[in-house]
Amino acid sequence: ALIAQKLESLDEQTAHFLASFAYVLARVAAADLDVDAAEEAAMHRILLASTELDDEQVRLVVEIAHAQAAEEGGTENYLATREFRDHSSREQRVRLLRSLLQVAAADGHVSEIESNEIYSIAEEIGFSPAEVKALRVDVRQQAAALNEAGKDD
Repeated sequence: ALIAQKLESLDEQTAHFLASFAYVLARVAAADLDVDAAEEAAMHRILLASTELDDEQVRLVVEIAHAQAAEEGGTENYLATREFRDHSSREQRVRLLRSLLQVAAADGHVSEIESNEIYSIAEEIGFSPAEVKALRVDVRQQAAALNEAGKDD
């Protein structure tokens, strides 16, 4: 994967894990054929918080993942998601689903296409629709709590 090659300072397993994680995030962001600035910022924020990459590396990963998801799609979507599934723990897969929900909602609206893409990814990594719905409610509640906390500042 191009992303893994660009992350040559990381060990191969970590680079491939991050590459597939970023690619799947971009897959949801690009599902409606429009990756807006809010979705890119969410991807950047998620990768910065959940990796040991610096800002410049994260920017590069987001840029490459976005380009690959837009160009390749189809079979590559499934392959990247399967690679993520095969090299991640259940906890990491839950974190991915939470991140996908955050990216999809970053622009203030989760389109039906984005929602369908999340459900497809969830199935590909071993989650039921009921598990996705429960995570969706939890993510929504966390976002609401953060918004309320931000208003108090």
